[in-house]
Amino acid sequence: MAKEDKTNVMRVLDGKKISYKSYMYEPDASMSGEEIAEILNEDAERVFKTLVTQGKTKQYYVFVIPVKSELDLKKAAKAVSEKSIAMIPQKELLPLTGYVHGGCSPIGMKKAFPTIIHESAKNYEEIFFSAGKVGYQVEVPVKDIEKVIRYSMADITVD
Repeated sequence: MAKEDKTNVMRVLDGKKISYKSYMYEPDASMSGEEIAEILNEDAERVFKTLVTQGKTKQYYVFVIPVKSELDLKKAAKAVSEKSIAMIPQKELLPLTGYVHGGCSPIGMKKAFPTIIHESAKNYEEIFFSAGKVGYQVEVPVKDIEKVIRYSMADITVD
């Protein structure tokens, strides 16, 4: 990957001296996370998507779950001690996080929000997620994620 192709996420990881692998693919907004996992030739259980929600208290939360899973809003609300949470409207994503739909990463958002990563991430040495730009993914050691973001783990997906 050429130096000028670094995304903000990669710069943050470089700044913390975290080793990671980056991947690029031809972006297509209609692509599902599972299709992206296929392009990466990776198990979809190790490829995660980043979802941004807002609680009843108006606080924002970030949930990082396997691409083939669906966020369980009740479990997610419980994980962050909210009565309820809802996905934010897509148009609010860029002004809030600095990322566009399909290129949202838990690392390098404009502001640090409470972040919950699905507990299945514990089963892997590394997980994949967006590098902050559509068509870019990073593979990061799970043990190193805490060096760049504060997060907890919970069961937050629909069974």
